[in-house]
Amino acid sequence: MKDYYEVLGVGRDATQDDLKKAFRQLALKHHPDRNQGDRGSEEKFKEINEAYSCLSDSAKRAHYDRYGTAEGFGAGAGTAGYGAGAPFGDIFEDIFDDFFGAFGGFKKAKATKGSDLRYNLTMSLEESAFGVEKSIKIPRWQSCEGCGGTGSEPGKPPVTCTQCQGAGQIRFQQGFFSVSKTCGKCNGTGRLITNPCRNCNGNGKVRVQKELSIKIPAGVDNGSRLKLSGEGDFGSYGGPAGDLYVVITVEEHPFFKREDINVYCQIPISFPKAVFGGEIEVPTLHGSAKLKVPPGTQSGKSFHLKGKGIPRIGTHQRGDEIVSVYIDVPKKLTARQKDLLEEFASLSEENPDEARGFKSKLKDLFSA
Repeated sequence: MKDYYEVLGVGRDATQDDLKKAFRQLALKHHPDRNQGDRGSEEKFKEINEAYSCLSDSAKRAHYDRYGTAEGFGAGAGTAGYGAGAPFGDIFEDIFDDFFGAFGGFKKAKATKGSDLRYNLTMSLEESAFGVEKSIKIPRWQSCEGCGGTGSEPGKPPVTCTQCQGAGQIRFQQGFFSVSKTCGKCNGTGRLITNPCRNCNGNGKVRVQKELSIKIPAGVDNGSRLKLSGEGDFGSYGGPAGDLYVVITVEEHPFFKREDINVYCQIPISFPKAVFGGEIEVPTLHGSAKLKVPPGTQSGKSFHLKGKGIPRIGTHQRGDEIVSVYIDVPKKLTARQKDLLEEFASLSEENPDEARGFKSKLKDLFSA
């Protein structure tokens, strides 16, 4: 019977870490997947499995050290299994981690969704308020029309891979080991393209500028995202296409300012209009509208025009337009206008009740 310590290349005083390290190195070196067709490596691989299975179990090791054999210890002694108390499961996982790191593991080619795309769309405030239909061009991958996405010339479809027989993987069985790796000949697809499509060079997809007409709903704002399902990149191996996300940016307006679903603006009015009141015409997103200014309107007074704002998406709610008025002070006056204003000023001084009240409040404020 072979010396298990000699098989693993360690001394009899080897620790569990020493055994584990030795087993990992030898298992990787002699694994059948790395030595296809080599009977010597296959037999060596069986030996190191048997040796480690025994020595990694403290009870089995003690029995082996005393009697020089693992036979008679119990069912399964001397076989490469998961012995009670043995850390074989851990080392098994470590070996496979290293093995897959070296060989890439098995990655079966499968249907994969195409990449999602993003398109930044800029529009005016009016377009965002009422909705609009836009035509855009999206650079994306699309299924090749020449080959229908197969990558092969028409009439010459892909053939079954001769190395993996269409499975996309190659499997090796050695004792309790069952190892699979991606077929290197077909890259996991299970098919071979013997006559590549001349239009896409065998890729099955081509780069195009796709023109789309999209409807933007009324009420979108900065940062709004519209999802167009299936308008992204072409999927791989029959997978669905990705999605397209249109991200909205609304340009600043020279007159209106938007806040949520309301719009704001400022309108100048003359001093006489503020004093006597009257009707003025104001612009809105819906066209011009009439606004009644009451007598004695102060500069900065706000008025609401109901329903003249932005609709809220998905509801029947619509915001308002808030109009703030300010008194437009003329920079140039005619002689007649000056005379009238001076007369008005003198008359105001003759009836100074309001001014006196203001001065009294100001005095109280500073004397407090």
